[in-house]
Amino acid sequence: MTPLPCVLLVDDDATTNFLNRSLLTRLGVAERIVVAEDGEQALAELRQHCSPPTPGCPALILLDVNMPGMNGIEFLEEYQHLELAAQPAIVIVMLTSSLHPRDVQRVAQLGIVADFISKPLTAEKVGTLLQAYFPPAPAP
Repeated sequence: MTPLPCVLLVDDDATTNFLNRSLLTRLGVAERIVVAEDGEQALAELRQHCSPPTPGCPALILLDVNMPGMNGIEFLEEYQHLELAAQPAIVIVMLTSSLHPRDVQRVAQLGIVADFISKPLTAEKVGTLLQAYFPPAPAP
């Protein structure tokens, strides 16, 4: 698989970010892995690298729901209003330990999240995610 140009991890837990970054690096998933500790930092990263798109614009965002400051749902609400040329191509996946039905319903209403994955992130979950949303190009 060709590595994605960039993956954005959005989670307030430093240990989770360290483990997820280590896993994605070991699997060779992305050329660049960026960490944001809340929704505000993630939005700033997107504004900086995705308007206009640069190689730093993430192809994949792994987003936690429960964070202090701007949480995952508030991030999604703001994300909808960003004017990003790359926005339709960015895959957002909720990576969370909170799959509360209320959260799932609210996120589904927004209609911009591709999937939900429960923590912890594993090589198997990453593989499934990549196959579903970033399939290899067919051989000529």
